[in-house]
Parts: sequence; C-alpha cells; structure tokens
Amino acid sequence: MGLGKRDPMLDTKKKNRRKTVRAALQAAILLGAAWLVYEAVADTDHYKEPDRTAWTSDNGFIAVSYFGVSRSGTPKLIAKGELEKQLKALHNQGYVTISQQDVVDYYKNGKKLPEKALFLSFEDGRNDSALFAQPYLERFDYKATFLSYADKMGNGERKFLQPKDMLKMMKTGYWELGTNGYRLAYINVVDSEGNFIGNKAENELRNKMKIDYYNHYLMDFIRDADMIPAENRQEMEARIDYDYEQMKEIYTKELGFVPGVYMIMHANALGSSMNRLVTEANEQNIEKLFLMHYNREGHALNTAEDSLYDLTRVQPQAYWATNHLLMRIQSDTGEKTAFVQGEKERADDWTLERGAAEFRGSRISLTSEAGEAGRLALKGSESYGDIELSATLAGNVVGKQSLYVRYDAKRGSFLRVMLENNRLIVEQKAPGGAATAIYDEELDPVDWKAEELALSKATTYTLEEISNVDLTEETQYPVNVDDTRKLSVAVSGDRLSVTVDGKELVADAAVNGLIKSGSIALESEYHPQGDNDDIYDGIFDDVQVVSLGADGEKEADLYSNRLTGVEKLVSEAVRGWNATVDWFMETF
Repeated sequence: MGLGKRDPMLDTKKKNRRKTVRAALQAAILLGAAWLVYEAVADTDHYKEPDRTAWTSDNGFIAVSYFGVSRSGTPKLIAKGELEKQLKALHNQGYVTISQQDVVDYYKNGKKLPEKALFLSFEDGRNDSALFAQPYLERFDYKATFLSYADKMGNGERKFLQPKDMLKMMKTGYWELGTNGYRLAYINVVDSEGNFIGNKAENELRNKMKIDYYNHYLMDFIRDADMIPAENRQEMEARIDYDYEQMKEIYTKELGFVPGVYMIMHANALGSSMNRLVTEANEQNIEKLFLMHYNREGHALNTAEDSLYDLTRVQPQAYWATNHLLMRIQSDTGEKTAFVQGEKERADDWTLERGAAEFRGSRISLTSEAGEAGRLALKGSESYGDIELSATLAGNVVGKQSLYVRYDAKRGSFLRVMLENNRLIVEQKAPGGAATAIYDEELDPVDWKAEELALSKATTYTLEEISNVDLTEETQYPVNVDDTRKLSVAVSGDRLSVTVDGKELVADAAVNGLIKSGSIALESEYHPQGDNDDIYDGIFDDVQVVSLGADGEKEADLYSNRLTGVEKLVSEAVRGWNATVDWFMETF
C-alpha cells in the first residue's frame, strides 16, 4: 500500500498552531520583562536613610563597582543570581552602603562612616543593570550609583538607560548618578599586521583579537604611525577639554545637573603611566566638574589618607565566585571574613586547608587565597589505596586547577594532575624531594568568541615597542574565558594513568615508589596573566572516587558529589527552562 499525500491544509494548521504558541510565549516573556522594567524605574518603594548619628568609624570604606548585569550572565556581565549572592554576602558581613555625600563629608568635613562602609556602583549605563539590581537594593536597603556615558543620552540605543528613567530611579532614593565619561573611544590603534589605523570608536573595533596596540581617548597625545605626537600641547588640551565640555553640556541638558561621581576610562593610568601634560589636562577638568573621581581599579579599600580624586574600586568580574569578592575584600582590608560555604552536608566531607570553598549541588567552587593557593582534602581518603579520581574542571583557562592523589602534607609528597593555561601538567613529588614532571603538553585549543575579549593593554607605546614586542590580544587566552575538561587520574601500585575528555594521555607511567599513600585533594591557584587580580576560582564538578582492584578494574564508589535521582531531574529542568527563556529574550 503506497503512502498517501500530505494534506496541505493540515500542515498549515500545524504551522499556525506553532506560530500561535510561539507568539504567546513571546508575549508572556515581553510582558514579564516590561513589568520588571516598570518595577525597576517606577516610584514603588523608597530607600530608608541610615541613622548617621550612630556612625563612629574613621577606617575608610570599600568600593565595589559592577560593569553590568544580565539575566544568566555573559563573559562580561554578571548573572543576576550571582549579583544577589554577592550583595547578600556583603549584607551578611554587616556592610552598609554610603552615599556620594557621605564620601565627600568623610574627606572634607571629617564626618564618620559606618564600621563597614560600602560604596556600591554599576557602570556602563546598561538598562539591564538597573532592572536586575533594583530588587536587591530594595531587599537589603542599599544605595548605589548608576554610571553612564554622556553620548548614549537620547541616542536611541535600547540597551542603555535614558535620562527620564534615571531621574525616576533617583526619586526612589536607591540610586544616585555618576559617569564613565563622554564616550568610549580608542586612539593610536595598531592592528596585528602592524598597520596604523588611528582613532576608532568602540563600535568600530569589529575584531579586537586583531588589535596589538591602543590607548583610550583621554590617555595620550594623538600620535602618527611612528608614535610621534601629531598634535601640540594646546591641541591636545583643546581636544580633551572638548570631551569634558560635551559631558557637562549633555548632562546639564538631559538631567539638569552633572553627576557627582566620575570613573575614567581607563583606570590606573592617570598620574601613573600617562604623559604628565595629558594627566594635568584631565585633572583640571575632573576637579572642576566632579565631586570625586574613582581613578583606580583592582583594590577595594579607600582610607582617610586617600584623595577624593584618586579613589579606588574593585570590579567583580562575571566569572567571580562570591568568595572571590570576599577574599579580595579580606586581602585589601586585613579584616577576617566569613566566607560562603553553601551546603554544609557536602562541605563536611572535606577539610579546607587554604582559601575558601562553596558547595552547591554537584559543584565545588574553590577560591584561592590572594597570591597563594586554595586547597581541599577529602576526609578519610588517606586509606583509600588504589583509586580512580575523576572530575569535570570548569574554571577559567587562565589559572591553575589541580587534582591530587596520594597527597601527604606532612611528608610533602604527592601525585598531581594540573590544568594550567590549557596545558596538562602531571607531576610527582617524593618526601624530601622536588616536584618533577611526568607529562607536560598543550591541550587542544579552546574555542572562544571575539566578543568575549575585553581590551586590557592600553598604554603609551614607543615605536620600538610596537616593532619588537608582540602584544596581540589573540596570542593569549583572555582571563575571562572558561572551559570544561573531564579529567580522570588512576593510580594503581607504582603506575599512574591520566585521561582528558575521554582520551588517555598518560598510560601506566611509572611513579616514585616512595609515594605510597596519601589523601585526595583539590587545588586552585591564580596565574600572573590575571593582571591585578591574584585570586582564582577553581571549579570542580561531579567529583568521584572509585576503588580499583588488582587488575585495575573499577570496584566500588568511595566518594561521589554527583547529582542523582530527583536532584538531577530538577537541576536539568531548571537549566532547560533558563536556556529557553534566554533564547527567547536574545532572539526576540
């Protein structure tokens, strides 16, 4: 019997039904988003001012500034759920937000601050930052400064908040306003082929992977292809003055005032690596226009000895664990911090030797100490004997994540399998000896997108430097790129094998006979490429330990952090739902 022809009317009905369902889902999501926007900017709640008469501290304050917030996070924007965790952790530590005027009064009038004072801000002017941050400001009664670029005012770009919305936000008391400047632009740009391409706006740099050298618009003289100034001092000053004049004119017209806080692009250059004359041209304008200037980035603490026009803030990156921020604050302030532990019953299986660890479901986030390592040892594992240890390592490529077997802290011995900047390094260390390599090879390249790259090498270059030094951004993995590698290490007698992503790279390698026993351990450590951030989050998913028989066959589970049963089903359902919502929001 032959197949009948399809009914075209039936196909049309099915297509129409799919369109109807899709339209309904789109409408529901858009309606929900519209309501959230309304809640974020409408005068629906009000900030409760603190009792400043109870403030007694002269110990300064920390400043935490987020680049941007999104629903589920991107390589550059922190996920709203992570923002919630971080602000909750700060609130639980006792941090109280302070206003711009509180900062001015502290430096100019000698007024006191709360014992744990926090200046909170959100940069770049994105509407999703305000949308997703607002509920948490309300929950914790936090005040924040919202910064924008003047040239985004009224230009129709939907992702940037507009003046009328900013003024509504201010009425709630939760928000004050600041600025990152007139515009984001680059000068003296040289591409990776050695071509001098001059001056470019942010949206004109289509492929940042192909950029070798550049500076920010306010950071230097305009130069020619030989890196010789193409403008004299008066021309440079006039150009820089124009940017500040435009800021003043636009903000005054659109808002009725110039915001009090300035955070220049880029940080850590003014008064440091910049030409003195360019520094002076900026400083004269800044002190004339603004109440204060956060000139530096990387450290959180501002003390009474600092200047109102040379303040510092820390910018939590999208990939930071909550404990990463807390570790930064502890390192900067010297005050002990209560780190986030997560699920206690999972944490109880481990001994934290260094750093901080958070346990959530099948994930262990191990944060290193500043400039040092973070380490966890599995309780009772010193008696395991021959085993196979497996885990999925999901931290950033730039950094060190290690699995230890036969780890003996007292005798100083171990077998270690480490991922470092996409290299697999296998080492052994006998008691009293030095660590020696068993294996050290680059793994298959990690795929990452050009839009994940944030330019971070702006400075003043000489012709000799651009001729002889290769600083192409693409020659190194960006510090914000993560990766997932499935590792397993099997040790039986005096033999060791290592598998990465299902491929055996080390097969029955001989190990020193003195390394006979020890614990299972995990370790994380930063890499110097991380610039001014010397803290690293190792991410270990689905950690499992299985005993091995005399023939090397797997016998029994000794430890497992994997989700099973209902927990696994719920986790997969939540992940699927989030992926669906994200797809609709990005597509429509």
